[in-house]
This record gives sequence, C-alpha cells and structure tokens, in this order.
Amino acid sequence: MKTYIFRVVIESDNKEDGTKAYHAFCPVLKGCHSWGYTTEEALANIKEAVEAYVEDLIKAGEPIPSAAPQEVEVRQEPVVAVTV
Repeated sequence: MKTYIFRVVIESDNKEDGTKAYHAFCPVLKGCHSWGYTTEEALANIKEAVEAYVEDLIKAGEPIPSAAPQEVEVRQEPVVAVTV
C-alpha cells in the first residue's frame, strides 16, 4: 500500500455573476480542477476530483505522477493528512 499526498492550490475567484467563489486545482494532475463557495468546500471538492483522477489512472494502467517531490509525497505506510 502506498499513500500519495498531492499539493493543491486554492485561489479566490468570483463567478460570472460576481458571487465569491474559490478555484482549486492540483498542478501535477493536468486538468484536475474544482471549485467551491468557500475554501473548505473547494478543498473537499478537489479531494474528490484527485481521488477520481487517480482511480482513472489506475484503471487505465497509467502511472501515478510522483516524480515531482514538491508536488507529490509518496509514503509506504498509511497516513492521515489534516489541513487546518
């Protein structure tokens, strides 16, 4: 079992109607983006997007990106990540 910890970026970004929102993305996973009305919602949504992206990579037999240590940390043991 391996644990992958992906760096994500959350940026303030207003919707077209001016409503406050947040854009979230994972730089190492090209095209993996999400958003939310709060930073917490954006983080929860990008977590789901990253999980789905990695599951799709596995199903397709593609490698999981791990060569960029500033973007991905790979651990051999299970870990719990807490973002506060």
